[in-house]
Amino acid sequence: MANKFADLRAKMPAESQERVMAKAEALLAEMPLHELRQARGLSQKMLSELLHVQQPAIAKMERRTDMYISTLRSHIEAMGGELEVIARFPDGAVRISNFSDLESNGVTA
Repeated sequence: MANKFADLRAKMPAESQERVMAKAEALLAEMPLHELRQARGLSQKMLSELLHVQQPAIAKMERRTDMYISTLRSHIEAMGGELEVIARFPDGAVRISNFSDLESNGVTA
């Protein structure tokens, strides 16, 4: 009989459980766009319909390493999220606010 993963995890020492949880959180906190879309339960076709573009445009965008912030913001908002730009320094992090007002300034994706 196969063991349930939850049962196996419960038998792990507390230190090991904490280490596994920290690693899982780190993996979930950072992922490429295509994995984020999949984790949100969306296909490229579904997202293309939300953004009123063709499906190949979604595939191309997910492969890009350089894009406009407004384009990325539209993509994230179509998935139900909100984009924040944060600069991290050794002595702390700063949220860059210029990009939160793009629509109110008449700029759209």
